[in-house]
Amino acid sequence: MAKQILISGFIFFLCPVCTSLYAQNTRISDNNTIGWFSLNNAFKVSPKISFSAELYWRRVKLISEGQANMFKGIINYQIHPKLQLRLGYGLIENIAYGEYPLNSFGKGFTENRLFEAAIFTDKVSKIDISHRFMLEQRWQGKYSSANLDKQDSHVYGSRFRYMLRCQMPLIHNSIIDHTPYIAAFDELLIGFGKNVNENVFDQNRLGLVLGYKFNNTFRIEGGYFCQIAQLAREINGRNVFQHNKGFIINMFLNFDLSKKENS
Repeated sequence: MAKQILISGFIFFLCPVCTSLYAQNTRISDNNTIGWFSLNNAFKVSPKISFSAELYWRRVKLISEGQANMFKGIINYQIHPKLQLRLGYGLIENIAYGEYPLNSFGKGFTENRLFEAAIFTDKVSKIDISHRFMLEQRWQGKYSSANLDKQDSHVYGSRFRYMLRCQMPLIHNSIIDHTPYIAAFDELLIGFGKNVNENVFDQNRLGLVLGYKFNNTFRIEGGYFCQIAQLAREINGRNVFQHNKGFIINMFLNFDLSKKENS
């Protein structure tokens, strides 16, 4: 019952946001073709504690130009078989791209980020379901003048994220070794606080991927990805929405160091 309530609440919350977006006829659209790549490394050191190091390489024009580079370091605590808590830090190098760059001066900028997350997991028949709730504290670099080559201040912002992911094996009843699977996910990002500006609705990310689990150490997946993002500023009194579509490839490496300690 709790799972159905969470899913229904998400749909109820998302629908009015999407309706308001598509009802706007004065917005500016910036369309880009993207390619997102990630390498996710997890190191389990005890039955409940693990560490993660995640690298993200995000590109536009499929792969030829940069969008962002990111590193995340995370501490994970498995408080319950169905609930994991996370605490992490992220360093993001944003690159100016598209017809309407994120920065008003058309410059790249750095972001330092702290985040806290809770991930609830469940299983219905062959389908694995996960709900990720995340809070972010963000310090984004800012230029006081277009003549500057380096950022001379920062702007603080807060953001809430919710992601629903469902995945199902294409053979077997669960995703075990040497199993292909299919997964779909949608993530909504909402800005809040005094510096939220235009993007209370910050982003929506939708993906449909095919994956393959080789073993407990290595898994890979890739497929279609769509990102809708709203700029924090207006241009000539009009909101700007990026419609970024392309593909995503994720690789996952998991190392169980607790087994070595026990042996």
